[in-house]
Amino acid sequence: MMQTWTLRKLSRNVNEITFWDVPANDSVWLLLRTDVHHDNPKCLQCVERKHLTEAIEHNAPVIDNGDLFCAMQGKYDRRNNKTAIRPEHQTAKYLDSLVDTAIDFYRPFASIFAVLGRGNHETKIQDVHETDLTDRLAVGLRAHGSQVETSGYGGWVRVTFKKSKGKEQTNRGSFWLHHYHGTGGGGPVTKGTIQTNRIAADTPDARVVFTGHTHDSWIFPIRRQRISERGNIYHDDQLHLRAPGYKDAWDDGDNGFEVEKRHGPKGIGALWLQVTPDIEGKPGGLLIDAQRAQ
Repeated sequence: MMQTWTLRKLSRNVNEITFWDVPANDSVWLLLRTDVHHDNPKCLQCVERKHLTEAIEHNAPVIDNGDLFCAMQGKYDRRNNKTAIRPEHQTAKYLDSLVDTAIDFYRPFASIFAVLGRGNHETKIQDVHETDLTDRLAVGLRAHGSQVETSGYGGWVRVTFKKSKGKEQTNRGSFWLHHYHGTGGGGPVTKGTIQTNRIAADTPDARVVFTGHTHDSWIFPIRRQRISERGNIYHDDQLHLRAPGYKDAWDDGDNGFEVEKRHGPKGIGALWLQVTPDIEGKPGGLLIDAQRAQ
């Protein structure tokens, strides 16, 4: 059953997604994506479109964790390489064209975009060129009926379940998702999983932590011992998630930055977060699971 959800901005990097009147034991879905690099020629836009189409079918809110834009081919970017630019962006208004073509691509999916975070590619453009690509994309999507709100390099999303009966509303549970774009190189062996314990220590209130940046892919639960206000001891999982993105940087391994640094081939895709309310014995009555969107 397709679920109804609404979005509310609580502060500059805190948003709330509320699912309304979800039938008991039915599930809702959220699409978690990061490092899309949509304008890069190596972005597999066909796979991106496939996942967004599936999200439309489920009315699944999309949380994007930054680096939606690649934006490296500008006039003053020392990394620019005109062979690494899509034909539609070969224009004197390069940054404008990135926003315009992204709005055109995402217009059919405007209704499901919920949160747009920022990555290092967007913050670099804002620092050097004084334009906010993320905010401009959000404005464009809202012009096509989207509820979408922006967030920061790091931010929070509260996912809430409510039941409405007339003018009355009943809370059925909620949890916090912390999104942070990411840092470091990931590590050739650990793939960045060492960071999970550091984040778990300084972000204890998140039940789900979603990171990116290194284009690695993993689902890493950390079991926790908890105690309630009434003194009841219980265990839960803090679910750490990392998605790879849609840029096939390795390709055939012939050349390029990732090849010279021996990063190896990375996965392609995003993550589905499945949440089922009213589950007895689960913290907050919510069963939370994740799986790859491939």
